[in-house]
Amino acid sequence: MERKIVAFFQKWKEDIIRKPLILYGPKQVGKTFTVLNFGKNEYKNVIYFNTSNNHRLLDLFKKEKSTEKLVVNLSVISGETILEDDTLIVFDNVNDVEIVRGLKLFGSENSKYHIIAITSRRENLTEFKGENLQFKGMYEMDFEEFLWSRGEEQLANLIRESYEKRKTCPFHKVALGLFYEYLFTGGFPEVINAFNNGLGDNEIEAIKQKILDTYKKEVSLNSTLIDIPRGLEVIDSIPEQLRKENKKFQYGLMGFGKRAKEYESTIKYLIDNQIVYRSYKIRNIKSPLSSCREVESFKLYLPDDGLLFSMLHISKKDFISNENIKETMYENHIAKTLVEANYSLYYYQSGGKAEVNFVVQNRMGEVIPIEITIKSMSKAKSLSVLMKRFTVNNAYRITENNFSTKKEVRYIPIYAVFCLNDNLI
Repeated sequence: MERKIVAFFQKWKEDIIRKPLILYGPKQVGKTFTVLNFGKNEYKNVIYFNTSNNHRLLDLFKKEKSTEKLVVNLSVISGETILEDDTLIVFDNVNDVEIVRGLKLFGSENSKYHIIAITSRRENLTEFKGENLQFKGMYEMDFEEFLWSRGEEQLANLIRESYEKRKTCPFHKVALGLFYEYLFTGGFPEVINAFNNGLGDNEIEAIKQKILDTYKKEVSLNSTLIDIPRGLEVIDSIPEQLRKENKKFQYGLMGFGKRAKEYESTIKYLIDNQIVYRSYKIRNIKSPLSSCREVESFKLYLPDDGLLFSMLHISKKDFISNENIKETMYENHIAKTLVEANYSLYYYQSGGKAEVNFVVQNRMGEVIPIEITIKSMSKAKSLSVLMKRFTVNNAYRITENNFSTKKEVRYIPIYAVFCLNDNLI
């Protein structure tokens, strides 16, 4: 299956000041498969090392501080010749800082060796950071990649063209129907592959449950998380939190007497490792938006729509007929898409019930509100009041309708949210 990140890998390979690349992202999103496939297509050979419990490799990096000696020993361990500019060296499951220190040596001397290290623990990046390394995040497949996997490249191009040229999409209903399928499956490659191969709903649900269990196991086996049961409680509570009219995270939903202080470190761990995403409440809008956030008021989202669909225990018929469920799924989809495009999330709520689902700030400093509008659930006044009160010039409404523009507000169909990146907003 084609992945967008391959274009980044190609640029990285051709960069004359290329550094060792640290590829980070949640488990099961296809990091290792995509890297190895890229290596197979672009290099004469690929040398792969699984660093998990690999004491021989760890001892090597602790001992050797010369890149040439490291290359010689890595060649011996792998039994393969390492060629300058024509071998891709892959280190998987990297969690040890000693190995990363060794990789930094290659980045300090304009080395001709091409190295990618893969980790699923984003919290490691604080220890791994340094000018001699390059970092890139990878996530599950977005809707555009889902369309590619279905052979719908032309439709994907039409959606992008409609977004960029601000015109209606000629296959709107087809795109919306396929987007529903994407919400049901989610973006994990294994699930999408099963769906494309015609597996039934029960088989697909079993695969999603296996992935969810993997995430929970990641929490359960982590030595830095003091209270593992609380981490699992937070994950399991998110679907119920998002189904509420007021989606602010409420500790009481996890049981009587639960308090914020007991869960602070747990939630931070889940966010740092991309197991959940967070959006802070703001009542004021000024730059930077981070100065407006209310740290005690926030929403939590899951990083995959398909997992949320399963955890809500709903049917496809429930989704189609229930606008509350639709709004829940749409809001989670927009949240994860914006986070994965490197936006920090905020939502606006005034003293009353007026709420705008998302407010983001792009690299130029422009503040842009984004509101979900589903037929009878329209909250048009909330967005209009915000724009007038804070002199906001551009805004988005995400709907089930086709592309359109009314005054300063662009109406974007829910299936086109993948177009909202920093170059286009």
